[in-house]
Amino acid sequence: MKFRNVAILAGVLLNATAFSSWAANVPEPGQSATATTTIAGQVIPVVAGGLYDRYHSNPPLSVIASEAPGIDLSWFKELKKTKVDMGFESYSPNFYYKNSRVTVVFTADLDRLRALMPAEVLEQVQPLQVWPGRGLVAVTAYAYEYCDNDSYNEIALSIVTNKPGNANLGPVSLIGQSMSEDFWGYVLKLPVNTELAKVRGVVGYNLPKWLTGINLRETDKSVIFEILDNQTGKVDVTLETEKLGDLSSEVGLVTNSFTNIGHNGELSYGYAVSRQLRHASSTREDAVKLVLSDGSLSTYIKSLGLGKMMKYEYVPEFQSALYAPAPLKGMLEND
Repeated sequence: MKFRNVAILAGVLLNATAFSSWAANVPEPGQSATATTTIAGQVIPVVAGGLYDRYHSNPPLSVIASEAPGIDLSWFKELKKTKVDMGFESYSPNFYYKNSRVTVVFTADLDRLRALMPAEVLEQVQPLQVWPGRGLVAVTAYAYEYCDNDSYNEIALSIVTNKPGNANLGPVSLIGQSMSEDFWGYVLKLPVNTELAKVRGVVGYNLPKWLTGINLRETDKSVIFEILDNQTGKVDVTLETEKLGDLSSEVGLVTNSFTNIGHNGELSYGYAVSRQLRHASSTREDAVKLVLSDGSLSTYIKSLGLGKMMKYEYVPEFQSALYAPAPLKGMLEND
């Protein structure tokens, strides 16, 4: 990694975990035919004839090549799916063939971040302190345009932490993660706009997902995500970010991992490996506009004491592989 990039990344960073090209908004009733599937005893709607309806997270790459001939599948051909039990039978990793995201990293109140993390998790990881009393949170808006779970939008709010088993050295740890392209966090909130994405995330990963509207629109200069309050239906949070120019086409792999408590109470971890195809970043605060209301998610975000915007990442094209969670103990023993 060039020193210039390390210097920029050292000031910040975490691409929020769970993991993201601009996709359609929540379908209006009757817009597309639906079928049903059952996950852990829950009957949920899916797109009739969609990838999940037909293949349940294990579509042959030949089908993807036929239905989306413009997508480069060379990376996925190197990866092997295995059948796993994650609260329901599925396959790991889950493939995301065409996606994009925006990530914004802010400083936040360190004591508040610590208070939001379970004691068991804090024994292994803590928020990275970038200066006295200040940690980092990442807000990432993902649009999964074409993936094993059909298509959906997701917003991740995560605390930037050290890697389990590694010392928390604040900025030094951040530099290390930046140089290795291996980022760690604790996920606070993860709204999605399809029932399939919600149930898979809650049952399979024990992540804080809920179903709500996530509207996406673009102008010639910006990308705008609107997160609706699932109780009132009103716009709660608006994230408007600039479409940066001078995009890099240097392909690179980035790993985003999270520490969590599994359904059985055991510490676990999950991760996604992303293949970034086009990307750019900026530290200009005017590249980002976060608008909060009096809704539930806005109120929660306000409680974090957000401060300076440290970094903005614009990634209009990437691919990803999301792996099933595993016990943290096993990872620590192998390191």
